[in-house]
Amino acid sequence: QVRLVESGGGLVQDGGSLRLSCAASGRTFSSFGMGWFRQARGKEREFVAAITRSGGGTSYADSVKGRFTISRDNAKNTVFLQMNSLKPEDTAAYYCAASHLDWSDYPRNYNYWGQGTQVTVSS
Repeated sequence: QVRLVESGGGLVQDGGSLRLSCAASGRTFSSFGMGWFRQARGKEREFVAAITRSGGGTSYADSVKGRFTISRDNAKNTVFLQMNSLKPEDTAAYYCAASHLDWSDYPRNYNYWGQGTQVTVSS
């Protein structure tokens, strides 16, 4: 089992920045590919970013490319999502997830999920 706890969400103005963190406990963190997803009210959960077990590979949704950066610290069992140039359409609950695969952009390929942290971007 892996327990994931997100933090760092909040209310920010259009153009602002936030840094989300996801702390993992349980099984060896470095054995999991990690991802961030988001779900806006009334919409399906969508892929945001993913990072490979080693941290050497990353992938981003087109909507966040160039604005968001995913990273991980395997020594601290933590994955991060740095979000810059935030827009009102980025408003959503953000979830981190762990996959037995090295990486994926499909929610169904993730085995463990956090409870989510709310990000609200005001215009």
